[in-house]
Amino acid sequence: MMKRFSVLAVVILFTLPVFAQAPGELTFKEAVKIALRNNVNLNQQQNFLFQAEANKTTSIAQLGPQVSITGNTFRNDGNSFNAQRGEVVNGVIDVFQGQIRAVMPVFNGLSGMNTARQASNQRDAQTEFVRRTSQDVINIVSMQFLQVLLDQQLLLIAQENKQLQEKQFEQVKAQVELGSRSPVDEYNQQAQLKNADLQVLQAEFNLQNDKATLSLTLQIDPAIEYRVLEPDWDVNEVSIDNSSMDELIPIALANRSDLRMAQFNETASRYGMNAQKGNYFPSINAFFNYGSAYNDIHGTPDSLSRDFSQQFFSDNTSQQFGLGFTIPIFRAFQNRSSYVGAKVAYQNNQINTKNMEITVKNDVIRAYRNFHSIQLAYVSTQAQLEAAQMAFNLETDRFDLGITSFVEFANANRTYIQSQTDMAQARYRLLFNG
Repeated sequence: MMKRFSVLAVVILFTLPVFAQAPGELTFKEAVKIALRNNVNLNQQQNFLFQAEANKTTSIAQLGPQVSITGNTFRNDGNSFNAQRGEVVNGVIDVFQGQIRAVMPVFNGLSGMNTARQASNQRDAQTEFVRRTSQDVINIVSMQFLQVLLDQQLLLIAQENKQLQEKQFEQVKAQVELGSRSPVDEYNQQAQLKNADLQVLQAEFNLQNDKATLSLTLQIDPAIEYRVLEPDWDVNEVSIDNSSMDELIPIALANRSDLRMAQFNETASRYGMNAQKGNYFPSINAFFNYGSAYNDIHGTPDSLSRDFSQQFFSDNTSQQFGLGFTIPIFRAFQNRSSYVGAKVAYQNNQINTKNMEITVKNDVIRAYRNFHSIQLAYVSTQAQLEAAQMAFNLETDRFDLGITSFVEFANANRTYIQSQTDMAQARYRLLFNG
């Protein structure tokens, strides 16, 4: 089933716009396309994927140098040491300072490398989550679309039954007037007609409610009137394929997005744990600073002052480069607490991955067995409907001839209607689970 929906998810990208089939008509492909475009949860997860991409880029970039430009300007009124004169000056001095600083991590216990790998796997996990959310959206739309299709068919069955009951009522009424039937039969048939009216109303109620649910999923105006169109799939050609259950399980384990997401999350948490472990080690950074300054001492004769260009770009420039290191000694067990938290997250993700593997296997087994049960149910309901229709036709002839009771005729009609309902359910379930 998921294979069929995954193929459809690609095909729908090249389908027509909303309600392109005809005004007020909605195909399954169009419904899926609308849902994938409008679904709230899917759009949110796609936004989170964009955020995960940015986090990955940032974590990789932090492995390289970080460059910044800093500067400040201020006025000092009072004693201050002036580098231009090499003496303490008492007065008002305007100062401007600027610096370019580059810092390059040399060693940090591989914390930066593990953080980058963690972010990369988190991005991959979010990608799989988006893919899984898309599959869930398609699955939800398919079930709701199926229900609306079934409601439409049940409404049609109820309307046809009402027409049949109306025709039968007119016939019984005429026979009562001629004296060939008891008035009780007329009242019984009238009750059957009213019951058929009630079934039509109930079918219309169910159809409107389920269409409202589908409209909410598609995020379209519920006031828009439309009918869903049955897919042009041949129910007799629907099959799961000839693969055995043992062949399908490894395929599902290799391709199920929720399992792959769990695996990426487990790997990401392992790198996160290693990144926290790196905080136990000393860190070494290389640095390079290039700066300069300009100062203007108020009251200094112009002959003794040097202009901004001479001070800032020539006289006052300075360069610094070297290595800086940090050795963690005691940080109130913060590093230990962070490492333990990351380790617990890794262990929990291991448990989650194992649980997802079992879930995937159970899903494959259940889907495989359910599909074969649905196939058998379809064949059975076909035979049931044929038998019920034949029995109803015979009981109708016998009732018209007056050789059978109204109770037997009503039971045959009820069985026939129920068989039509069962057949519609079996047919659509086979279509949407193949």
